[in-house]
Amino acid sequence: MATAPSPLAQKISEALDFDKRLFFVVLVLTFLVIRYLTNTLVLEAIPDSERLEAQGDLLFFHIFNTLNYFWTPFALLWKFTVIAFLFWSIGLTIGYKVKFKALWQFALVAELIFIFPELLRLLWYMNPTGTVSYLEIQNFEPLSALWLVGPENVQERFHYPLSLLNLFEIGYGVAWVIGFHTISRRSIQESIPVVLLSYFLPLLLWLAFYASSFR
Repeated sequence: MATAPSPLAQKISEALDFDKRLFFVVLVLTFLVIRYLTNTLVLEAIPDSERLEAQGDLLFFHIFNTLNYFWTPFALLWKFTVIAFLFWSIGLTIGYKVKFKALWQFALVAELIFIFPELLRLLWYMNPTGTVSYLEIQNFEPLSALWLVGPENVQERFHYPLSLLNLFEIGYGVAWVIGFHTISRRSIQESIPVVLLSYFLPLLLWLAFYASSFR
């Protein structure tokens, strides 16, 4: 049963007591800036990019990136909503009543973890040594299973699943254990199964479906 907030939960609650709307704006802008700079590196890595740019052959590249920039805030909002719903529904099924709004706000804050892999990609190729292809930059997934085995050593259908098996996902799960513990006032031991069922099980099912349906 729910208990009084633990010292850890109290500290987390105090740390999260800030304007979430402003945080969302900062989060989106951070993602956009990193992705813009990374796309610039990708563009520079395309052979003879200046000539292709002058001929208009990179039009679709720019259109796709522009659409991706516009879609970023909506994609984040959708992700927060889905994840919060999964935690809310699984928690309710187990018998843990939690506020959906609190879960949604924590999903917003926890997304900060996924800035680091994008930032690492940018910093890694900021001053590359030797010739770097644009595909190498796009396929670079730091601290992931794909990064360990190398994309050239596995079939293409496994690239995306292996890229999602990374230390940042584990860190995200750990953050959610602490977050659910804080929000629900359940123990850490009670929060771990909720995270496994709400996040990691759907993630593994999605990756298995993606790999099996890839053409």
